[in-house]
Amino acid sequence: MSKAIVFLADGFEECEGLLVVDLLRRGGTEVTTASITGSTTVVSSHGVRLFADTVADEADYEAADIVILPGGLKGTENLAACDFVKQKCVEFAATKKVAAICAAPSILASLGLLDGKEATVHPHFEEKMPGAILTHGQVAVSGNITTGQALGAAIPFALELLRQLEGDEKVEKVRKGICF
Repeated sequence: MSKAIVFLADGFEECEGLLVVDLLRRGGTEVTTASITGSTTVVSSHGVRLFADTVADEADYEAADIVILPGGLKGTENLAACDFVKQKCVEFAATKKVAAICAAPSILASLGLLDGKEATVHPHFEEKMPGAILTHGQVAVSGNITTGQALGAAIPFALELLRQLEGDEKVEKVRKGICF
């Protein structure tokens, strides 16, 4: 069983974060939601209050295979302001997997992790992707980094991550189960 950590910041886009958690868990991946707020309480971009599994600095990164950054304008700003999140993205990009969707791929670009790599991002953030080769597609995979364009790409993004972590058979099982 693979393990994933999804960073949650105040202002994260609910569907981009929770849909990824849901589909990965349906496919057998152990997912930990990790709040960067200093407590397990996180408030989404549309005011939904929820509780993460843990706070970011207490998650088990050694056992994790991937870190995932959901978007949302304020959520992305908060993730980008968190040195711990940026450090983990750099560490995981070196030896494991990193994924980001919507505005959040701009964080990876700011760290130089997308230089010369294919990537996608919400169209309003394309100018914040220097060095990346923009595909303008729903999902882009370049080595061990996966990016998703926006909320409309959340299911394909999550299924691609599931494929990478658990294989095609699990993807087909989940795809059929959600009628996608």
